Formats: sequence, structure tokens, C-alpha cells
Amino acid sequence: MRLALLRGPDPDHLDVVHEDATFRVALRRRPTARRLTLRVSSATGEVVMTLPARTSLAVAQKFAVAHGGWIAMRLAKLPERVAFEAGAILPLRGVPHRIVHRATTGGLTRIETGTNEGVISVACEAPHIARRVGDCLEREARRDLTAAVKTYAAAIGQTPTRITVRDTRSRWGSCTAQGALNFSWRLILAPPVVLDYLVAHEMAHLREMNHSARFWSLVGSICPNVDEAEHWLKRNGASLHRYG
Repeated sequence: MRLALLRGPDPDHLDVVHEDATFRVALRRRPTARRLTLRVSSATGEVVMTLPARTSLAVAQKFAVAHGGWIAMRLAKLPERVAFEAGAILPLRGVPHRIVHRATTGGLTRIETGTNEGVISVACEAPHIARRVGDCLEREARRDLTAAVKTYAAAIGQTPTRITVRDTRSRWGSCTAQGALNFSWRLILAPPVVLDYLVAHEMAHLREMNHSARFWSLVGSICPNVDEAEHWLKRNGASLHRYG
């Protein structure tokens, strides 16, 4: 009788060295995959390789190494990430705002308007700046999203069952079959017409759970900025993921 050799579990990543740089490549084995594929996430910069069920790790490693130059090129094209730290500049409703760390250690994070740029004023200990700024942006996003939902609820005569705001990666917004709306807090970084359009889009799904001609007719009838917002998202949407 011949015994089959059992393959151990895959590692979660491979390391690829290219011109003195080391790239971490995450592994995802998919039974439905027909070939090896590599992708670089524009949102996170993560490099991911998808493997068919029967492809060996040796073959995957060789494939990844052969594409080291491609990985380096794609990563080099990604916009530089901007951490939430003192002095950093980020857009708030499309307007540049500088993060300013105040010497005091108590008080609310405030948004201040200026002549050339706005200010996000943070009063806390330095290690907590990123969290305070993130909380502030999510709070502002929820405020604008809730107001826009209220406006479009009056326009279409329907209201969502719930509004959720989080850091989504694949979609700016979505609508469930139960009528719950989900949005990315990063929409607060875009010009207001973009957030407004995304709300109109998802609210329209409360009546048309599809992307039919009737759906787009409804969106166009309640939102005047469809083309402008779609154009902005195609050109600039991925860059919103560089912040934080």
C-alpha cells in the first residue's frame, strides 16, 4: 500500500528580496483559483499572492521572486502614507488641515478654520494623537452622513434601518437587503459633493436594490452631482486610503 504524503499548513507569507529590498508577500490559497496571481492593494500597500489548491510553495516562491521587479514598481507608485501625527496635513471635506498638538493634556479635539489651511487641534499626550484624530474624523463623518441621509430620506420617502460608519476597504458605501447602510469614514476627507453622492447612491438602493436604468434615473433625480462625484472618486478615491 502506498501512503500519501500530507502537506503541512502554508505559512502566512513569503519574503521576496529584490535589489536589497525585502518584500512581504501574503499567501491566500483558493480552491477556485486556476493560476498564480499577484496583486498590490492600493488601499493598504499589502502584496498578496493567490495560489491554486495544488500549487506547491516552491513554485509560488519562484513565481514571486521572478516578479520582484513588478512588486517594487507597483509599491513605488503608491502615494506616500500620511500618519496622524503632529504637523501632518490631511484633507477634511477636501480642504487641507494641519494636525496641531496642544501642550495641554485634556480637552476635546477641535477643528479650527484658518486663512490658508484649517487646523485639527489635539490636546492629549503624544502617543494618543493618532487615536484622537481618527475618532474626530469618524465623528465628523457620522455627522455629515446622518444629515445627508435625513435629506435623502425626505426625498425618497424611505429611511434606513441602521447607519454604520467604519474603515471599509473595498466599498465606500453599501446597502443590505435589510435596509442597513454602511459607509467609510474616509468620505469625510473628500469634497462634500462626494459624500453627498455616495449617500444618495445607497439611499436609492432602498427602493432599487440593483444598478438598473431605473436605479440610475432615481439617483440622478435626487442628486445633481453624480458625474462630478464619480469622476473625483475614479481619479482620487484610492488616495484617501493613504491617511492614518
